Amino acid sequence: MRRKSLFSRFAARAAAIMGRAPVFGMAVAAVVVWAASGPFLGFSELWQLTINTGTTIVTFLMVFLIQNSQNRDAETVQIKLDELLRAVERADNRLLDLEEMSEKELAKLRREYEALAEKARGEVGRS
Repeated sequence: MRRKSLFSRFAARAAAIMGRAPVFGMAVAAVVVWAASGPFLGFSELWQLTINTGTTIVTFLMVFLIQNSQNRDAETVQIKLDELLRAVERADNRLLDLEEMSEKELAKLRREYEALAEKARGEVGRS
């Protein structure tokens, strides 16, 4: 197995840590402390700028970590589904790499499968 890149390892570890309840609790605590400090700091512009800047930076960085994590998850699920389709003898192998098809090709396949579903519903109704 190839080693994951430094960023991939960092992103996976950071996403795992940031998705835990204690980290959420710390974020809530930080907001509570910030809100409670408002009256003591006169609800100043600096007080408001502190939370705005902090949340903007954290959000900006987390978007990249979350996107990396979602991209990896989606890719692995697609590979697993492709393997299942390949391994099942009667499966429609046109569905392999479905995510690479054009919108036109996807629409055509969707119509085919909708027709199959309609036919199956009709057969169930007659039983």
